[in-house]
Amino acid sequence: MPQTTADEDDPKKVAPQDSESGRSDPPPVDPPATHVRFTRATGRGRAAKVFRLAATGLILLVSFVAAAFVWQFYVEAPWTRDGRVRVQVANLAPQVSGQIVEVRARDNQNVKKGDILYVIDPVDFEVSVTSADAEVKNREADLSVKSAQAARREALSTVSTSIEEKQIYAGNAKIASAALEGAQAQLRQAKVNLERTKVRSTVNGRVTNLLMRVGDYARSGTSNVSIVDTDSYWIDGYFEETKMPNIHVGATADISLMGYAPHLSGTVASITLGISTDNAAPSTQGLPSVNPVYTWVRLAQRVPVRIKIDKVPPEVPLVAGMTATVVVGDGRAPPPAWFMDLRDRWTGGPTTTVEADRR
Repeated sequence: MPQTTADEDDPKKVAPQDSESGRSDPPPVDPPATHVRFTRATGRGRAAKVFRLAATGLILLVSFVAAAFVWQFYVEAPWTRDGRVRVQVANLAPQVSGQIVEVRARDNQNVKKGDILYVIDPVDFEVSVTSADAEVKNREADLSVKSAQAARREALSTVSTSIEEKQIYAGNAKIASAALEGAQAQLRQAKVNLERTKVRSTVNGRVTNLLMRVGDYARSGTSNVSIVDTDSYWIDGYFEETKMPNIHVGATADISLMGYAPHLSGTVASITLGISTDNAAPSTQGLPSVNPVYTWVRLAQRVPVRIKIDKVPPEVPLVAGMTATVVVGDGRAPPPAWFMDLRDRWTGGPTTTVEADRR
C-alpha cells in the first residue's frame, strides 16, 4: 500500500492550489471580435435613429397635407348639408261671408288653378242680384222719361219756355243718367259677390291640412284653406360665410335629399344680403343693445342662398321642410394663395397667369 503524506490527503491544501492556478490562468479575450460587434451595434442604432426621424417627418408631412385638405373641404369648399326644401303656400280666404253648403275638395287632393274648393250659400247673393237688376231697369225708365222731357224743352223757343226751365230739365236728365250708372255698378257688384260664393283655387297645388265641413260659417278675409303651390318649390342652402367667395349667382348646383338616392339639379338664383344680428336690437331708450360677452371661439355665420330647382327625378316627391345637401359647382375651393405662390416659386411659373386664374 503506497505511503501518502498529510499534504496529499488534505483537500484544504489542494483546493487553494487549484484556485490559485485558476486565477493565474484566465480565459483569453479576443479584442478584434468585440470591436466588430460594437461597430455593428453602433451602425444598427444609427440606422434606427435615421428611420425614426424619417418616419416622424413623413407623419408630420402627411398630417399637414391632411389638415390642409380637411380645412379646405370643410371651411372653404362651396357645399353644405344644411339645406331645406321650401315652397310657397297659398292661404285662401273667402271674399264674402256665409254658411258653407258644399265642400268639393279633400285633404291632400291635387287641384288646379280655378278649381272650386267649396261653395257658400248663394241665396242671399242671388236676391241681391235680382234687386240690383230691378233697380237698373227702374233707372233706365226714369232716364228715358227725363231725357224726353229735356229734349222737348230744348226744342221750344224762349217764347214758350224759359232758359231756366230748359236747364232744369237737362239737369234732371243728367241726374237720371248718373243714377243709372250707379245702379249698373251695384248690379255688377252683386253678380261678382254671387260668383265669389264659389271659392276657387288660385294656384296649381295640393290641399293640405283641410279642416272644413258642410255647415261651417266662412268669414270674409279669414283663411280656411291652405294649398301648397307645387310650381314654387326651391331650395334654401345655408352656407358658412367662409364659403361665400366661391358662390355666385348663376352657378350650377347639385342637390341630394336625405331620403332619396337620385340627385336634383338646380341653379343659384340669389344670395341674401342680410341676416339678423342681436346687437342691432334697440333697448328701452332706443339705443343699440350690445352684448358685452365676446367669446374667443368665433363661429361662422350662415348666409341663405336660394337655389332654383331645374330638374326633379320623377321618383322623388318634394316635401317642404326636407333636408338637402347642396353642392355648388364642382364642390371644390380654389387652391389657397400661399399654395399658388409656393408652386410658382418652385416651378418658376408666371405670376400673372395665376392672378388671372384667381380672378
